[in-house]
Amino acid sequence: MKKHRLLISAIVLALVQIGFLSFIIAGRAAVLRDGQEVILKVEPVDPRDLLRGDYVRLGYDISNIPVSMIGNVPSGAQWTEAGPVFVRVKKEGDGIWKMVSASLYERPPTPPGDSEIDIRGMVDDGRSLGKIDTLNVEYGIERFYLPEGEGLAIERDMRVRSFNIVAAVAEDGTAQIKALMDGDTMLFREPLY
Repeated sequence: MKKHRLLISAIVLALVQIGFLSFIIAGRAAVLRDGQEVILKVEPVDPRDLLRGDYVRLGYDISNIPVSMIGNVPSGAQWTEAGPVFVRVKKEGDGIWKMVSASLYERPPTPPGDSEIDIRGMVDDGRSLGKIDTLNVEYGIERFYLPEGEGLAIERDMRVRSFNIVAAVAEDGTAQIKALMDGDTMLFREPLY
């Protein structure tokens, strides 16, 4: 009887773990499948992770937000807490989406206009607004994993040519990388699952 309960407990635990992983994968796939596509210009950052393999670490024009572009900073505010930030980007004539405004902690009060979308990021720690001009924001799209042996060559190429990513952005502002682009050429595309 005790072995029977242990077996049932192990099966239930395995089903819970599989369900949890399926939920995470399905959520990511939903963003990739249904999210609005935006193209962001990228700049490389150190791409080494011996335990996880080759990847390129990416930075964006929207990774450093000028404090002057944040629309809801209270007058005379000297400090901001860590937390969410929504960056509104707009599609420009060259197809690249560029920052037009930002809002700390909550979505901007006005909905995005035509060819605009809000991307949700995180300010990782509190900042003294009186001493800085920009806030560093992370969006969860700062790493793109590559087939083994590809990272260094792409990092080298990124330093001399323009690279972009195609990101899918869900309605809540969550972004996922869909593809890595070398100019107009798609180098790698993320599978849905």
